[in-house]
Amino acid sequence: MSDKPPVTKVKPTTAAAYLAALPPERKEALSAIRKTINAHLPKGYKEGMQYGMIAWFVPHSVYPKGYHCDAKQPLPFLSLASQKNHMAAYLFCLYCDADGEVMARFQETWESDTGKLDMGKSCVRFKNLEQVSLKAIGDAVKAMPVEKFVASYEAAWVTPRAKAGGKAGGTVGGKKSTAEKVVKKSAAKKVSKKRGG
Repeated sequence: MSDKPPVTKVKPTTAAAYLAALPPERKEALSAIRKTINAHLPKGYKEGMQYGMIAWFVPHSVYPKGYHCDAKQPLPFLSLASQKNHMAAYLFCLYCDADGEVMARFQETWESDTGKLDMGKSCVRFKNLEQVSLKAIGDAVKAMPVEKFVASYEAAWVTPRAKAGGKAGGTVGGKKSTAEKVVKKSAAKKVSKKRGG
């Protein structure tokens, strides 16, 4: 029987502690991205830890309603994480982009700078700093002041959920919300596959 004490993993509670625990290459990449975000971040956002990641969010003091998935959480804006096989930037701010212009510019700049964009609906994956466009990230962050982000978020999620009895969907000012577009697009693909289209 070993007389060594059991190893307990302590989750980092600050961005600095999170970065300090990473291998050198990942620390360098995420540190550079963090520096870019903080250099371009409009007033009103706060940096901290959220869902185990380095995060920027709209604090409850600015947006008391909090995140619709969990009102105890401040409204997420952007997060950075070191995952098992890659690093990632979770750009909720782009997912809530009402007119899609900031998202389009982000994608165009990233692909122009790196030649490849590995992106889901809001998650950008990369293995090293060479695969990252700091300009795309900086420009996107700068283009989303708190007022614009909150308005886009409410149009896409809060108002549609209220109209649909708590479910995402519905229309805002006669226009389909981002959330509804995503749901309808997904449903249309399923119907097309069933029909053999």
